[in-house]
Amino acid sequence: MKSNKREIFSIYWGFLILIPLIIFTVILVRSDFFKADFEVGDMKVFIQKDGEFYPLDSAGKMDSHSVFLGVVSDTVWVEINIDEYPYMDRTSVLEVRNPTFRSTQLYKGKKGQGLKSSALLFEKHVGRSNPLVYANPIFVLDIEEGDVYFLKIVSSEPINFSLEVAPQENFYHKYTSILVLVSVYMGVMLALFLYNLLLYFSVRDRVYLYYCLYTFFISAAQLSLLGFSYYFIFFQNALLYENSLIIFSSLSGIFGVLFLRDFLLIKVYLPWIEKGLFLIIVLYVAASILRMLGFVSLSYSFTDISGLFVVLFFVSSGVLIAKKGFRPAFYFLTAWVFFLLGLMLYVFQNQGVINLGSFANLPMLLGTAFEAILLSLALADRINILKKEKEEEHLEKLRVLSENEKLIKEQNIVLETKVRLRTDELEQALRNLQDTQGQLVNQEKMASLGQLTAGIAHEINNPINFVSSNITPLKRDIKDIMEVIDFYRESGNREFSEQTKKEAKQLEEDLELEYVLDEVEQLLKGMDEGAKRTVEIVKGLRIFSRVDEQDVKKVDLHDGINSTIILLNSSIPGKIRIVREFGELPMVECLAGKLNQVFMNILNNAVHALADNLDKITDPKITIRTRAFADRVVIEFEDNGPGMPEHVKQRIFEPFFTTKAVGRGTGLGLSIVYSIIESHKGSLDVKSEEGHGTTFIIALPIYQNTSQQ
Repeated sequence: MKSNKREIFSIYWGFLILIPLIIFTVILVRSDFFKADFEVGDMKVFIQKDGEFYPLDSAGKMDSHSVFLGVVSDTVWVEINIDEYPYMDRTSVLEVRNPTFRSTQLYKGKKGQGLKSSALLFEKHVGRSNPLVYANPIFVLDIEEGDVYFLKIVSSEPINFSLEVAPQENFYHKYTSILVLVSVYMGVMLALFLYNLLLYFSVRDRVYLYYCLYTFFISAAQLSLLGFSYYFIFFQNALLYENSLIIFSSLSGIFGVLFLRDFLLIKVYLPWIEKGLFLIIVLYVAASILRMLGFVSLSYSFTDISGLFVVLFFVSSGVLIAKKGFRPAFYFLTAWVFFLLGLMLYVFQNQGVINLGSFANLPMLLGTAFEAILLSLALADRINILKKEKEEEHLEKLRVLSENEKLIKEQNIVLETKVRLRTDELEQALRNLQDTQGQLVNQEKMASLGQLTAGIAHEINNPINFVSSNITPLKRDIKDIMEVIDFYRESGNREFSEQTKKEAKQLEEDLELEYVLDEVEQLLKGMDEGAKRTVEIVKGLRIFSRVDEQDVKKVDLHDGINSTIILLNSSIPGKIRIVREFGELPMVECLAGKLNQVFMNILNNAVHALADNLDKITDPKITIRTRAFADRVVIEFEDNGPGMPEHVKQRIFEPFFTTKAVGRGTGLGLSIVYSIIESHKGSLDVKSEEGHGTTFIIALPIYQNTSQQ
């Protein structure tokens, strides 16, 4: 419905433009603008053959002001009688209204003396001998009473012309008007040509190229009919100019046919008419070839026949396709109405029905200009149609893509659901396997470690108790012996003779008694310290193993940390400092043995990280901090080692993942640590940056089974 309204609107719009054009043309025709000052009607035409002059025969035609001879191979002479010219006292211009003559010469004689007594007045007309560029032959005259002029015409083109005489100033006024009209026409056509040429390079549609070529050659054909192409295109080459009259018209017809075929989609709507269009192209090509071969009359006949077919095929095609609802056909018909109107007025001018004087080509100029404008609008509308079709095609593609996307999404949802269920099952199975494996490894390790430490502690405990218990009596006995020795020494000093004293002193010196007494004291002191240290180690082993403690109990975490440090003391290089920053901690409910294992694994990893980079770290140290909060305690193990990259940090709690060399680690230590902290309802956080050390932060609840009071 909307499409029909647009088509009806296009028709109305075309006729609304046509009406002002008709009114404008009628006003121009009826106004003095086209009227000649003096049109010569008293003319006699002669044909010169073999030096003799013969009056115009029946093959020619002449009305009151114009001569129509067609193609004439002989020289034509025209006797011009202008006795009734009203401007005898003014310099005047004689104009021959036909720009296609090869040669035009003007002779002057006296009335009654005849053609043979006349004398050559102008061998070349103004425009070929002066800077003034004007297409029609013109001659500047000072006309006197009794003057008779003879025009000698040589032409290979049809001889059809009329004569006008006007005062010189009037002629120049008309000359300026014609140049303005032609300039405006060429400006409009050039603008349409360039605009649609840009569109062709933008959209790459051949119909725009055919339109550009049609516009170019129809404009060139009009310039040739007006005679201006002789000066502006062919640089006064008469042969090229004469051939252009047919060739430009033929090329405009050929590209007009190609434009019609693609613009109206002839292959789609009227495929049977394509042969007729091909015939038109053949006729136009034949007309051009005949003209170049010198068959002038025949080439004009072929051109006229081709033009007749163009009108027939173009109008019928436009009507038939418009009936099928193809909108561009309405634009095409509207454009051709303007062209046919201009052609009709041009024919009326040639037939003497109307007289436009020197502006005889004005209807064709207006017709072709309006036709080109409307076709350009039609091409612009074609862009809108193509855009709409592409939008509809795009919407259809989007609809199909949307449906496909919907199906794909539904299938993806089903697949994702199945994959998620399967993944959950696999993850749960893997998690159970890892937990079981960790528990088995942890239990086996703890059982072995507990048995080992318990056995060592038991075996060392008995002899060290024996040593520890004997040191105190030994000290007491030695002290008693020293008292006896001191008594003997004091008594000897009083009662021994000098000789005996000397011998006793010599004996003490030989035995180094003072040194022996000091050494005995040092040995006893060392034995005492060694025994105490051994007792602490045994105590640490027992605290670390806790093999006898399987239930959650309140534990001092500082004891567990200290015992772990004691056990690792032999594996810690001397350069590494252990810094304890202990706060006040309450007794924490936990499995002490499990937490001791946590401390052992974290400290062991920190020692290895520092030990592998002692040459790069100035002051290697491990700082242990403890803090207490309302319901939890926090233990931090910080080292100033090399730290960890992000991809390693993300995987350190995975079972069997390790960065240590083969044989130095199993990859289970931190996995076990994580499991133990998780089983204690605590949290384990790691802060590490490459080159800035690593910090493990353990947060444990104070209470596991006992409610907080």
